[in-house]
Amino acid sequence: MKNNIDGHVHLENGPLTKEYVWEFVRSAQKQGITTLQILDHTHRFFEFRDMYRGVCQSADVQKQWFEKKQVNSIREYQALIEEMKKEDFPITVKFGLEVCYSPENEEFLRRALSSYPYDFLVGSVHSIDGLLYDMDAFSKELLWEKQDPSTIYRRYFERLQAAIESDLFTQIGHPDVIKMYNYDPGYDLVPTYQRLAKAAKEHHVKMEDNTGAHYRYHHADVGLNETFRSILQKEGVPIVSASDAHYPKDVAKDFDLLPE
Repeated sequence: MKNNIDGHVHLENGPLTKEYVWEFVRSAQKQGITTLQILDHTHRFFEFRDMYRGVCQSADVQKQWFEKKQVNSIREYQALIEEMKKEDFPITVKFGLEVCYSPENEEFLRRALSSYPYDFLVGSVHSIDGLLYDMDAFSKELLWEKQDPSTIYRRYFERLQAAIESDLFTQIGHPDVIKMYNYDPGYDLVPTYQRLAKAAKEHHVKMEDNTGAHYRYHHADVGLNETFRSILQKEGVPIVSASDAHYPKDVAKDFDLLPE
């Protein structure tokens, strides 16, 4: 295994139990992973509900999606983490949170996240002005077919830069996943990549080489766009391999296709 850390795997589609965590650990060990970072989305937890008002108000279908995701209290996750810290794992296992970042929620997040002592915090952009961009069931109809892709790309990367500069996060999730549906951005992304790389370096934030868009959405890139990856490397930004696995079987998926 060339990349022996999987920095982003989700408990989202299973229970918050010791047994389910061990399924991910055993899968990681089988794949040659020596460090596993386990997390879940803020949208799972009741305490972050207020952050999603814009998403719920923007479309009924998004509200229905969100309501189905609200299944736990963050206290249950914290209790699980405390329980798992007592386990004798065969590999290094860390626990964190994937935060749906938007600038208007930054002060809420600053207060909320200070209450939870996570090993790492992943900041990700999942919506553009209240519209989710990555849902096969409705995102094309609500967003991609109504707005100019160049506007969507620009808004996404503006928010991503704000997430980096917020100093709330140790890691940025799938930083160029906005490419997932293969819409042409309509402009040269190199200056954007350079700006993001400089910001990540300045704010000591790791960037993910996330394979999720490749195996979940069939994008040709395995992980980061090659040019983006090269710019990050040149700037000296730490890059973390990440599968974005939502099931144990997908831990380290397609890592063998990533560059060393």
